Amino acid sequence: MTETETAGTRLVDLFEHGLDAPICLTWELTYACNLACAHCLSSSGRRDPRELSTAEARAVIDELEAMQVFYVNIGGGEPTVRPDFWELLDYATAHHVGVKFSTNGVRITPEIARRLAANDYVDVQISLDGATAEVNDALRGPGSYDTAVRAMRNLADAGMRNFKLSVVCTRHNIPQIDAFKTLADTYGARLRLTRLRPSGRGADVWDELHPTREQQRELYDWLVAHGETVLTGDSFFHLSAYGEALPGLNLCGAGRVVCLIDPVGDVYACPFAIHEEFLAGNVRRPGGFGGVWRESGLFRRLRGPQSGGACASCAFYDTCKGGCMAAKFFTGLPLDGPDPECVQGHGEELLAGRPESRTGIPRPSADHSHRTAPARVGPVPLTLTRRPDADRPPVSACAEDPLAGLRIH
Repeated sequence: MTETETAGTRLVDLFEHGLDAPICLTWELTYACNLACAHCLSSSGRRDPRELSTAEARAVIDELEAMQVFYVNIGGGEPTVRPDFWELLDYATAHHVGVKFSTNGVRITPEIARRLAANDYVDVQISLDGATAEVNDALRGPGSYDTAVRAMRNLADAGMRNFKLSVVCTRHNIPQIDAFKTLADTYGARLRLTRLRPSGRGADVWDELHPTREQQRELYDWLVAHGETVLTGDSFFHLSAYGEALPGLNLCGAGRVVCLIDPVGDVYACPFAIHEEFLAGNVRRPGGFGGVWRESGLFRRLRGPQSGGACASCAFYDTCKGGCMAAKFFTGLPLDGPDPECVQGHGEELLAGRPESRTGIPRPSADHSHRTAPARVGPVPLTLTRRPDADRPPVSACAEDPLAGLRIH
C-alpha cells in the first residue's frame, strides 16, 4: 500500500480532479501523411498551411518545460514528414521534455535509427495493424507492412531496445495478438495495444471494424494473462467491468491529466475527440498552452464531480467509469450513458436504437484526407533520397504535399 493510499486518497482520485500540468500530452505536429489509413483518428493526409511554425512549436516546448511536463506523445499525420521534425525533437529533449512519437516508419532509415538509439529521452512507436501484410495493408495501404517491419529492423540493428510496436485492435487482427507479441519480441520491441475509436475516418468504419463482444472478452483475458509485459495506454478501462482491473489508471484522463494540441495549435480535451464540443482553446492566444490548461472552462467542468448518469446504478461503474467519452460521442450515445462496447451489453442496446441513416450523430470537425485517394488505399512503397539542396528550407510554408521536395523512385 502506498503512502497516498494509507492517507485515504488513491492516486486515481487525485487525477480525477486534474493536475497543475498534464502528465503527458499528445501533439499532432502535422496532418500531412503518406498513407491513408481507413481508421485514422485525425482524418490525416494533407498538410494544413496554418500549422504552427518552428518558432511557435519551440515556444510550446518552452512552456511544457516550465510546466514540468514529463513527456509529449507526438503524432499526426506522419510527424517525420514535417521538415523541422528532427530539429523539434532535439529541441524538446534538450529542454527536458521527453518525446514519444508514433510513425509508420517511412523515414526510419538505418542512419535515423542510429540517431534515435543514441538519445535516451526518445521513444519510438511503430504503427502496424496486422501481423501479416494481408491484414495490415487492407487497413493502412499497400506496402505499409513492409515499411513498418523495415523500420523495426533498422531500430533493432541500431541497438534500440524497448521501442514500441503499436497496434490498434480490430476484429480482423484480434486473432493475431500472439503473432504481434512474437513480432515485437523478435525485434526487441514492446507490444502496445490500443482501442479502435470511432474518431476521424474511424467513424466511417467503426461499426464493421470494432472487435465483437466475444473478441472483447478474448482481449481482456489476454491482457490479464500478460499483465505488465504489454502496454495499453489505458485504452481498455471499459473492459475492467469483466472483473479484475487492468494495469493502469483505468479512468478517462481527458482534460485532467492528458489533452491534445493539434497542428494549428487548437487544444482539445482528448486526442480522440477532435470536435468543437471538446475544444478548450488555442496556444496562439494570450496565455499560451498553460493558460488553456489552467483556465479553460471545459477543462474545469471535466475536473469537477461527474455523475454516473445511466451507469451510476451499475455494480461495475466504479471500475469502468462509464467508458470512453469519445467513443460515446462519435457513436451518438449520451456522454452520461454506457460505453458503446459496454461489456454488460448496455451499449449494444443503445446502438441498436440509432436511426439507420445515422442522422444527428456528430462528425469530426475537419477532414484532411487526400482529395483523390480512396479511404482504404495507401501509396506504393517509396524510396526516399536526399535532395541536393537539402541544406536549404525544403518546402514552402504553404506546401500541403507531405513529401514535397523529395525524389520518389
